Amino acid sequence: MKRNRWLIALSAVGIHISIGSVYAWSVLTRPVMDAMGLSLPEATWAFSIAILFLGLSAGFLGHVVERLGPRRSGLLSMLFFTAGLLGTAWAVERQSLALLYFFYGFIGGIGLGTGYITPVATLVKWFPRHRGFATGLAIMGFGFAAFIAGPVMQRLTAAYGLAENFLFMACAYALVMGASSLYLAPPRPGEVTDTIDAVVKEELAAAPAPVPQKQYTRREAVKTPEFAALWWIFFTNITCGIGLLAVASPMAQEVIRMSPAGAASLVGIIGIVNGAGRIFWSTVSDWIGRGAVYILFFTIEVFAFWQLAGTSDAAAFAAWVLLIISCYGGGFSCMPAYLSDLFGVRHLSSIHGVILTAWGMAGIAGPLLLSVMKSETGGYGATLRLFAGLLALAWLLAAWLYLRKKRRDPACAEGEA
Repeated sequence: MKRNRWLIALSAVGIHISIGSVYAWSVLTRPVMDAMGLSLPEATWAFSIAILFLGLSAGFLGHVVERLGPRRSGLLSMLFFTAGLLGTAWAVERQSLALLYFFYGFIGGIGLGTGYITPVATLVKWFPRHRGFATGLAIMGFGFAAFIAGPVMQRLTAAYGLAENFLFMACAYALVMGASSLYLAPPRPGEVTDTIDAVVKEELAAAPAPVPQKQYTRREAVKTPEFAALWWIFFTNITCGIGLLAVASPMAQEVIRMSPAGAASLVGIIGIVNGAGRIFWSTVSDWIGRGAVYILFFTIEVFAFWQLAGTSDAAAFAAWVLLIISCYGGGFSCMPAYLSDLFGVRHLSSIHGVILTAWGMAGIAGPLLLSVMKSETGGYGATLRLFAGLLALAWLLAAWLYLRKKRRDPACAEGEA
């Protein structure tokens, strides 16, 4: 059967829009607290553990995903993710905090990590001339997921109960992820006009001083200074973005006196912008290059965080938050293509998995840093200015990486990708 590349992209979105429902956890925080008698920190740790194991499993299982191929690794992700949801329903029934952390955090987190990296290398091969756009399509689904899953989970919980919500979602995601995984496959000879290897060779040949692109293994890639710089850039962008995401609603209510209903609407809009930013910025990166787009991210975010720390105007507050979140989402979608630019595509799933450990660490660091500083200072301004400073340092790293890559590889002088 000859596969259609747009259906391949849709299958990738199907996986990501399923696992991306983890971003809707805040909708379930209060019901989980009430049903299990937990404090807010205890309930929030379930989300943080899931993000931690997303990053760790992506890092340590990337080579497994690469070896299994997209179909089998997608099915593996489905099994872990849905088992995590089913186990979470059992944890709620048993009112067991340990089971909640084990199933939602550990088991579900492994499903998140393997599912996140599964479609990436496959999509790059189907869209070799638009690598940023292709990976942005899949990762866009992860950002949009909360906008869709949040209201559905809220209504299921209200109508049927918390445990039943997890059962319903497990069944639905098993169908979506199973069907998506079964269709995923790399292109066979003749299914794409240009292969990824041919496109990369063409780009390199167009350089004033052509150089061959080395296909790095995971072990080789992680030893390079470029990888270390990218890891820190990724970690910083996620730490600041996820910290803001964690407090967007209470911060809006405290800082600009927004009503709870208005804050909830803002959170919904944030979900849309998070998803839209992923496809928008990844497409822009195909025009101006990945190195340039990360410099642009940090330029915008430094200014936006600094302004957000001092604003009390509702319109300005919303504008700065949404601008930051668009760059936060874009940082995810541009990373796989940037890795392929630097290290080749042969071991992209494995290398991408390792860099996702930054996401796991940031999922702990961002909310923790913000909550500690909020309790110490009594407000958000100091944390937001600290985030601006961290992003300014990341800007310097991004600029160094851009210039280093430009000197090393004129073909990828960030003007085309």
